[in-house]
Amino acid sequence: MTELVSLDEVRAARDLLDGVVRTTPLEPSRPLSAALGGPVWLKCENLQRAGSYKVRGAYVRISRLSAQERARGVVAASAGNHAQGVALAAGLVGTHATVFMPVNAPLPKVAATKGYGAQVELIGATVDESLVAAQTFAERTGAVLIHPFDHRDVIAGQGTVALEILEQCPQVTTIVTGVGGGGLISGLAVAAKALRPDVRVIGVQAAGAAAFPPSLVAGEPVRLPAFTTIADGIAVGRPGDVTFSHVSKLVDDMVTVSEEDISRALLMLLERGKQVVEPAGAVGVAALLAGAVEVTAPAVVVLSGGNIDPLLMLRVIEHGLAAAGRYLRVTVRCSDRPGQLASLLREIAEHRANVVDVVHQRANPHLRLGEVEVALSVETRGVEHSDMLISALRASGYQVTIAPEA
Repeated sequence: MTELVSLDEVRAARDLLDGVVRTTPLEPSRPLSAALGGPVWLKCENLQRAGSYKVRGAYVRISRLSAQERARGVVAASAGNHAQGVALAAGLVGTHATVFMPVNAPLPKVAATKGYGAQVELIGATVDESLVAAQTFAERTGAVLIHPFDHRDVIAGQGTVALEILEQCPQVTTIVTGVGGGGLISGLAVAAKALRPDVRVIGVQAAGAAAFPPSLVAGEPVRLPAFTTIADGIAVGRPGDVTFSHVSKLVDDMVTVSEEDISRALLMLLERGKQVVEPAGAVGVAALLAGAVEVTAPAVVVLSGGNIDPLLMLRVIEHGLAAAGRYLRVTVRCSDRPGQLASLLREIAEHRANVVDVVHQRANPHLRLGEVEVALSVETRGVEHSDMLISALRASGYQVTIAPEA
């Protein structure tokens, strides 16, 4: 059985990180506070150097390498955040980093990793496959593998987030964070449980990449046969052996959220919190908004990263609007006669909905002669407004079909 990281190790990691990482702010969240009926704060690791908490563990691990190890360089595997953390930390320590990233890694994360001085190799469809390539590279070249989560130094470094939380919010009763391989939540739980055993530590995974729930049931790390999620930063197919020991002993609950929950959370954070957060960084907020777990306030939710691809952000905003009932896609069948389209658009305008785009087509074999199909994307004020618009159109004789989400 793995010996757990100690509070002294986390405190020692904090000493190493002094002057290297930022003490990120703790911001109140009015929407979450209203939803929970008590104060909720956001721990903004999306504002950390390199855009996530990952630099904490990476720097602690790399800074403890011997001169001979540093001379051989370091190697890592990551979808982006660990890559940037390792690249930054390697540059600060004075060693060279090679980072293996999935072929579909977001281009901004790849560019940022290269910008910090690392050599990037795109191999594999997932982080797990990239990690195999990194391990092979380490064996062949002698470079030191900097694991993204399954190492004591990495866990100790990530645990410094909890030390800051407990100082910034001494009255906290619940800490919620996203979980991939388990490095962050392991470190958080070590520090929080040592200093405040009464604090509940809750992990959140994307439902499409949730390896911890079946692993906890089995009593050992279990590999998912397949996984997919927009939260690429926590898309990990198997918990680490070291992190599993910490989570199984110290973490109070592990829940999952859907892609729609994540999209809705990202939209709320952007619109109400003025926070740019990547999907993996928003799953804790998603769990609270979706009511996926009972949380006692005062609570702190960790926004673990902010490195989101702008193109993904556009899609997520649209998806989040749709999930919140504010972006409606419908197909309307009506008679093909002059003025019919104008009448349809006029009725939508009378109900104060905004048409984003219109596709008017006759060449559909499923249409009857003299019938036309109009596909519309419409902005509304919410679910009630959308329902009212659909009911009004149907009452006017239109055949309305709500388009499924892509």
